Amino acid sequence: MANSNYTVLITGANRGLGLEFTRQYAEAGWQVIACCRDPESATALNTLVASTGNLPVRLIQVRQLDVNDFAQIDQLAQQLSGQKIDLLINNAGVYPHSTWGHIDYETWAQAFKINTMAPLKMAEAFVEHVAASQLRKIVTLSSKMGSMDDNTSGGSYLYRTSKAAVNMVMKSLAIDLKPRGIASTILHPGWVQTDMGGPNGLINAEQSVTGLREVIEQLTLGNSGRFMAYDGKEIPW
Repeated sequence: MANSNYTVLITGANRGLGLEFTRQYAEAGWQVIACCRDPESATALNTLVASTGNLPVRLIQVRQLDVNDFAQIDQLAQQLSGQKIDLLINNAGVYPHSTWGHIDYETWAQAFKINTMAPLKMAEAFVEHVAASQLRKIVTLSSKMGSMDDNTSGGSYLYRTSKAAVNMVMKSLAIDLKPRGIASTILHPGWVQTDMGGPNGLINAEQSVTGLREVIEQLTLGNSGRFMAYDGKEIPW
């Protein structure tokens, strides 16, 4: 029996961790708002949606959303006005490659917009949807590569800085939204075998998301604002 008491909105739901989040939450009976840039070409996501058709309720609704387009974020929030969202997962992101002496500064600015600014824009646009829900949680996928303490290999300037910055953004968000009863945390999914993580990842998407969902389940106002790995360990900033 499907349990549709909770609703989750996921960005970047067409592949990788976003697709796996969509699958696992739908299987757990959640209503899933799966967002991606081009629903028509999201083959894996559309296949997953079709597979839920035999359940008592249609668990997954696909919505077009490019987090790089802030007007589109506002438009979707307006379209979903009155919809309670128990959990907002800022999953969409980019991994621009960079090497010393060959920095593309326009690409760097774009990485900041998608990886750092967009999660805050999503939180601002959907804060009322989350505040009206039962669980009231906002989480953002970051990376241990954004940790100052963990950086022992250098390089990856664009990705590291955008993730370090979103960590600070979400730390402030957790403080600012606590009076509204909204808990927030920053998540490190591990080195995952996805299009972004590559084939040499240490874990697969199912293992990562299973762990991340447990961390999300344990999220409360009391432990809001922490930087947590998929295995439940806290990561130093």
